[in-house]
Amino acid sequence: MKILVTGAAGFIGYSLCKHLLKGNNKVFGLDNFNNYYDKKLKYNRYKDLKKVNSSFKIYKINLENINKVNFIFQKHKFDYVYHFAAQAGVRYSINDPDLYFKTNIFGFYNVLKCCEKFKVKHLIFASSSSVYGDKLSKSSENDNTDHPLQFYAATKKSNEVMAHSFSNIYKLPTTAVRFFTIYGPWGRPDMSLFKFTNSILNKKIVYLYNSGNHKRDFTYIDDIVVPLKKLMKKQLKNEIPFQIFNIGNGESVSLKKFLNELKKTLKLKPKIKYLNKQKGDVKNTLSDNLKSKKKLNFKSSTNYKKGIKKFVKWYLNYYKIYD
Repeated sequence: MKILVTGAAGFIGYSLCKHLLKGNNKVFGLDNFNNYYDKKLKYNRYKDLKKVNSSFKIYKINLENINKVNFIFQKHKFDYVYHFAAQAGVRYSINDPDLYFKTNIFGFYNVLKCCEKFKVKHLIFASSSSVYGDKLSKSSENDNTDHPLQFYAATKKSNEVMAHSFSNIYKLPTTAVRFFTIYGPWGRPDMSLFKFTNSILNKKIVYLYNSGNHKRDFTYIDDIVVPLKKLMKKQLKNEIPFQIFNIGNGESVSLKKFLNELKKTLKLKPKIKYLNKQKGDVKNTLSDNLKSKKKLNFKSSTNYKKGIKKFVKWYLNYYKIYD
């Protein structure tokens, strides 16, 4: 069984690869190692994966290059594809929407074409809770998602629509996974927990937008890799083999509360600057995860307090910071 994971040097891609490589799978990676955040962290993730399986390889490719993408698909004839390569960052999409169009829409189109051409059994791809926009109640897979608040969310919604069309016309089984604020060891430096920890330890100001009143469905990385693996064999065989799953903890926590728990864990008192809500920010996210629990046996066993402690332990070790 041959599996391709795009975005393999990214946070979720790396974590899934590590889980898959422990089995008897032939896993291949694809990543462009862009400089959106610290490249060293990406290469260190790759090194960590090589420790699990020394033969593991990540091809350094831009998805916009259809000839190179086509070559990799033709060479390996993948059975399953996990597509996590994308330009991340809600706020950055406001400044550079062109980049998001190239990578998230055109790049995804190339992946879809190759999956159809080389008869991939199932394409699982990353969508986002941002497609739901601003909601006060739980977000269900059946909710309307026609009003994205930023271009990043619009690209993810576009991916879902594009995949649905390929499932309808070419009968390519596709699954969109709407992730809710994934965090944990080896996480992304542009996300709140990583930024807060870095600022506190370096005695810098912690900037808290919307005065910390944003609420997020923080979902720990180790809780999602098993259901992601299970998804591989859960492709639909309907007339239109397209489906959507929420992957979220099912509990919403304010950033203010999240930061307070981090302060306790680090035993440090940060300087905090309270700011107004940023343009395009979603105030609240909360997943209805009943479908994932029922069909994937998803268990959100790590609450945010436990997850923060695990992240801090990794961070202090990774950056060689000791008490």
